[in-house]
Amino acid sequence: MAAEVVVAAAAGGGDTLPWVKTTSCTGCGICVETCPVGAVTVEREAAFIDMTVCIRCGLCHDACPAGAVHHDSELVPDEVAAHMQRAREIMAACRKHFGDGEEKKCLDRLIRHFNKERKVIDATLAGLREIAGKEGQA
Repeated sequence: MAAEVVVAAAAGGGDTLPWVKTTSCTGCGICVETCPVGAVTVEREAAFIDMTVCIRCGLCHDACPAGAVHHDSELVPDEVAAHMQRAREIMAACRKHFGDGEEKKCLDRLIRHFNKERKVIDATLAGLREIAGKEGQA
């Protein structure tokens, strides 16, 4: 699946919503014309979304006649697999550099890292819900 996807890495991370399934994209450019902020281009006959510009309005998704633009969490398993692969690589490097049994320290650091990421996400979602609540009162 991941080989079929073209996304731009946003500043500070690998944001992948929306994403383009390049095997479905015909390169017609309708999404380019539809995007109000110019975040979509066609490169190598497939749409490319610059996530640093994208405002996630969903217009490209709605306009795509081939259904190639996705705004869903279909990539979650791929992202989890990539995290797990990286964790295995880190654990192997810890064993190599620090000896057997020391990889648990590296694993503990990874767990702390992802716990911190969860806190950031939870706080961000709470802030977004607060904004949505205030906008609903307007």
